[in-house]
Amino acid sequence: MSVFTPVTREQLQDWLSGCDVGALADFAGIAAGVQNTNYFVTTDRGTWVLTLFETLGAAELDFYLGLMAHLARQGLPCPAPVADGAGRILRPLAGKPAVLVSRLTGQEVEAPGPAHCAAVGDALARLHLAAATYDGVQDNPRGEAWRRQAAAQVLPLLSGDDGALLQDELAYQAGPAEALPEGLVHADLFRDNVLFQGERLSGLLDFYFAARDQLLFDLAVAANDWCLDGAGNLEPGRTRALLQAYHRRRPLQAAEARAWPRLLRRAALRFWLSRLQDFHAPRAGRQVLVKDPRHFRDLLLARRRHPAAPWID
Repeated sequence: MSVFTPVTREQLQDWLSGCDVGALADFAGIAAGVQNTNYFVTTDRGTWVLTLFETLGAAELDFYLGLMAHLARQGLPCPAPVADGAGRILRPLAGKPAVLVSRLTGQEVEAPGPAHCAAVGDALARLHLAAATYDGVQDNPRGEAWRRQAAAQVLPLLSGDDGALLQDELAYQAGPAEALPEGLVHADLFRDNVLFQGERLSGLLDFYFAARDQLLFDLAVAANDWCLDGAGNLEPGRTRALLQAYHRRRPLQAAEARAWPRLLRRAALRFWLSRLQDFHAPRAGRQVLVKDPRHFRDLLLARRRHPAAPWID
């Protein structure tokens, strides 16, 4: 959510005139994340979030925005896209496709406890069940083929140890594995994409990596952020809270319990690779946030050294 595309007040006023959201009072860029341009937009009738999409195509955006609208109708606390008078959700702004969505209340949680992790697990299960009735289909664009392509791009830039680690993990993830339940996943449910009011989860944000994948992958992505201790290991109490809350709504299968260590490693690998790409080939922008790839390299090493049990008893 870095600011890659500047928008003038005049451009935004003209764009908003097609929506029934009131008169523009103020807007400000959001300097967090790394994929799209985002602004907070305030009018005399409320506050919204404006997103300008930097790389996604029309078919992908139809899928994402349709999924968000579907989940919001199903009662999930997701941003709801705003249509203009002609019923259009996606319209061009400053040369990019853009959408306005409702701004949800709440704050990010810096130091989550078991109650926060339980709320995330419950919300993920609700999301997976609600998304099962969505008509759109999209395979994960950051699956195995992307991992190979991204690795080929960054391998020449890595140290010997990091290069060996990456190649070994790619080989492991490409090996034989059990079939697991699949469906639409969020794929990016980090702490900065969830809002809380106290211990009540009030918002699920940033659905622009959502895709069809193994449902357990979503839990692994979340656990690798929400459940860490100071050494990068999974803290048992928070991990148990996350998984048990999920399990109560969508019971985890025995095959998923066996695959848990592998999926935790795959989740760490996916974000190590994307951060390596962003670090070595950052895009130009006014407020561009490039995150340190070493965090997920270290998480991958930790998952390889200390495989985790799923604690769903």
